[in-house]
Order: sequence, then structure tokens, then C-alpha cells
Amino acid sequence: MNFPLRPPEQVMRLDRMGSFFATRLSFMPSLLRHMAGQDWRIERIRWDIDDDGFGRAVICAKSPEWIYSLVAFSNYLDPKLRSDRVIAEAWDATFVLFDGEPSDDDLDRLAQNAPLQEAGRYLPSELVLSRANKSVRFFSHVVDRLASGKQPDLDLLGSVGYLMRTTAVYGNGKFGVADRAKIAKRPGMSGPFRVELLTVYLIRAFTHDLVEHIARCRAPETFVPLHPDYKRHLGIGNATGLGMAPFLVSHPILIHNWMHARETALARVRGQIKADPERLEHFRYLLVRARQHVAEWNVPDVRQTERITKLKTDLDTLRSWLEDDPHWGTQSSPWNWLYKKAEAELSLEAQEMVISFLVEVHGDLVDELTETMSTEDYERHDPTMTVCGLKELVQQHYAWALEVDLTQPESQQRFWYVSEEKLEPRFGDRYLEDGADKEMPHAIAREIQHLWQVLDGSDSEENTAALLLRYPELRRTVRRMQTVSKHPYAEIKDNLVAANCLPIDLLRCKLSFFGAAKFDPKSDLWTRITLYQGAPLPEELCRKQNLDWSFPVLPQEVA
Repeated sequence: MNFPLRPPEQVMRLDRMGSFFATRLSFMPSLLRHMAGQDWRIERIRWDIDDDGFGRAVICAKSPEWIYSLVAFSNYLDPKLRSDRVIAEAWDATFVLFDGEPSDDDLDRLAQNAPLQEAGRYLPSELVLSRANKSVRFFSHVVDRLASGKQPDLDLLGSVGYLMRTTAVYGNGKFGVADRAKIAKRPGMSGPFRVELLTVYLIRAFTHDLVEHIARCRAPETFVPLHPDYKRHLGIGNATGLGMAPFLVSHPILIHNWMHARETALARVRGQIKADPERLEHFRYLLVRARQHVAEWNVPDVRQTERITKLKTDLDTLRSWLEDDPHWGTQSSPWNWLYKKAEAELSLEAQEMVISFLVEVHGDLVDELTETMSTEDYERHDPTMTVCGLKELVQQHYAWALEVDLTQPESQQRFWYVSEEKLEPRFGDRYLEDGADKEMPHAIAREIQHLWQVLDGSDSEENTAALLLRYPELRRTVRRMQTVSKHPYAEIKDNLVAANCLPIDLLRCKLSFFGAAKFDPKSDLWTRITLYQGAPLPEELCRKQNLDWSFPVLPQEVA
């Protein structure tokens, strides 16, 4: 049975997008599945690190055809210079993902440039540039405990969850590193952000090795290594702010492909007439693990705490449904029954978590969709379309924009711009702050209403080319609208400059596609996350173990 995809009017709303969870289509789990399936090997080929943990190291990821090398530089950092801001100039560690195995000359060259990050000079052999800072208190705690023959405190492990946090991961030609085109057609690297997330995975392995190395050097007679369960729970921290939010607006075709793959996966699952016993058991297992995952999800943000509390209640409700009707899985189209019931009775977060469950237990049905989530396409005009045709597109795809009351001050209270001083995106108040003259083109509703006024006063048979000769300021709007008509999930159907717009919803949406979990909002403008928490370790990847790591939970305490 073929189910229709959920309409963009339902999916592309900020409140729902801000409730997304990672799925097996997300970029981190799909990357690791590919690496395991193709027998990639992770090897540490160089470790010139002193007893205090400073020096250089090289960790290679070897696929059957290609080698990618993380070149890591661990440095002493003056506490006065410690900052997680993008504009910082010094870090505990800096990294380059090198294409191939670096020579000694390459390492010497990178040693002069990588610690400078943006100020360095790079060649096409460099694919990704990154840097990270220690979680100083927790890093020191883990060193002390391992040196004394003990494992880290479980409560601290749960509250922090990482040894280092990245402050930037740059690829795709930025600051002189190789363009994405160099690796886009290589096996495993064609998906979005694959090479950047490979870098983060190798950084995680480096942090595990580094903390053990320092502890071993400090007390070789009493040292114990990190227990694999504890090590698996240690990911890489990251703080993500407004710099990521405009991406969802500026890459419409790519975003459509992400959303379309996710919605297609859901439709395929809902269309299954029967449920295999193995899938039903897997679903129940995920529900149990997710309930523990949510119970461990504690954040200071009031709004998110309220949503977590409701999510806990909803998951209890979901469990009661399954217990009250033990034969639900034997009825016709059981997955669609479960989805429809969740849609009717549960919160948005619970609905989207159920979708993650459904997709997770149907890997054989959906995994090939990861190959559809990148794009080489671009926005373009159709100069032959008539004014009448343009008006039809507005009515079909932008009815929401025409409904926005722009006469109300709050409908245009905010504006997006890039700070000249910090070179970072900002979210300003139009009535209280300067900078609206530098506004980024994110006021979609305002642009569409201007276009509609022009169309309403134009000859219905005039073509787009002639129209844009008279109104060249509408070129971007018309091109975007014609693009959205072919890629319906390309546009967020909310007013992004309204007073009540929450950029955190944009951040969570994008990060869910990365595969992040346990979002920890620090305001409406930025959030903390942990990447690869619960993910298989390199040696487990080789053995194809622990590849199902959705909704990670704390391990059992180890003596």
C-alpha cells in the first residue's frame, strides 16, 4: 500500500521542525553504517604526544579505496585565552582532515598553520579544518580517576558527556581547504556533511586516546583504561548558534531533499500491511530505551523542560496503548494505526519520536533513501512562465505568506543580519537595534506579498522575463518560488521575522538531521549538543557491533 507523504503545510512549520529527533537516515548513523558495511579501518599511525598530552598525532580512516587522516595538534592553552566563541584565536586542540596519509613535510607545514585555523594557509589536500576545547573539569576528573585505577563518576559522565567540544568544523572550500566537489562522488562521501562528520568521529577517537595516554603516563602502575561502555557514552560536545540557522533558508533544494527522504521513509513504513514479529520486538525495545533516554534528558531551559515532561507522559501513554492491546501488531496496517493514534493524541515531540521509532525498525525499507539527500541542482528561473502561472504558484505554495498581516508591527519585528565586527549571524529587533539596512533576505512573507501586488497589477499573459525587466528586485523571489514549486519541502512555512519566531527551532531541525540528541537550549538563539554519544567505537565498527545507537542511555555503573 502506498501512503501519501505528509503535506509541506504540516511538516514545514517551525513548531514541528523544532520537535524533530534524529532518525537512521541522519548523517552520523548513516555514515557509520556505510563505514561498517565497507569494512573501514581506523588506525592510529602516529602518536608524538608527551606525558602532559601535548604534541601531534595522526589517526587514519581507511576505506577500501581511500584514506582520510585526522592530523591532531594538542597544545597548552592559557586559561585567559579559553573561549568557545567562533572568533577565538587559541584552542586546546586543532585538527585537519588530510586527504591520504601525510608526509613529514605535510605535518611540519600543518603544524605551522592548523593552530592558526582561519589565519593559516591550506592546500587542496586538506579537506576539513576544526578545533576543540577541553571540558576542563571533567577531562581532569577522568584523568585522575583512570590514573588511580577507577572509572569516571557516572553522574558526571551523564551530566557532561564529552571530553572536548568543537567550536567549528569547516569544509567545502572554506579558508582554502578543498572544495566538496573533490570528494563528493567518492563512496561514502556523497551524502551531506559526511566528510565533516567523519572528522568529528575521528576527533572523538583522539580524545579517548588522549585522556588515557595522560592518565597512563601519570600513574602507569595503577592506570586502567576507560571501560568500553563509558567510552562509548563519551561523544564530542558542540555549541551551535545562529550561524547554522540561515542554512535552512539559503539551501532550499537541499532541505527539500532531506525532508522528502524523511517523509518518504515514513510513508513507506505506514504503507506496510503487516508487522514482522522481529520489528515489533525492536519497536518495544526502542520504546523502553527512549523512555530511559528522556528520563536522563535534563536541561535548565524552562520551555524545553516542559516539553520533556510532556514527552515522558506521552511515552507512558504509548506504552499503555501497546500493553492494553497486545495484539495491535497483528491487525492490518499496524504501523499506520500507531502513527495516526500518535498524531491525534500525543504532543509534537512525541509524534516525531514515534516517527524515529518507525523509521529505525525498517532499515531495509528506507536506508537507500540516504542516497537521495544531497544535490547538485540549483535554483533557476523559468523565463517563459506567465504572470498567470506565477499567481497560481503563489496560491499553491505561499498561501500562508499571504495570510501574514504585515500591518502589525510584531509581524516584522525581527531581522537577520551578519555582524560586521564578529562576522556572525545575528537576530535583531527592528524597532530597537540598528542594522536593518543590512538585512538578510529571510522575510519571505513580505517578499511574496510584494510580488503578489506586482502580479495583481500586471498583464496575466506577460512572461516572467518581461516582468523581471520591469521589476528586477523580484528576481530572487521569483526564482525561489519557481524552485519551491518543484521542491515543495524547500520552504519553511512560517514568518521568520515575526516577534515570536524562535531560531532554536531551526537549529534543532538541522541538528536532528546530523544525528544529535538531548538538545540543551541555552536561549532561543543557541543550544548545546553532543555528537556521537553512544556511537560504536572504532574497534566495534570493524566488528559491526553496536550500530544501533539511537536514543543513547547511560551505561550501568562499572566497578
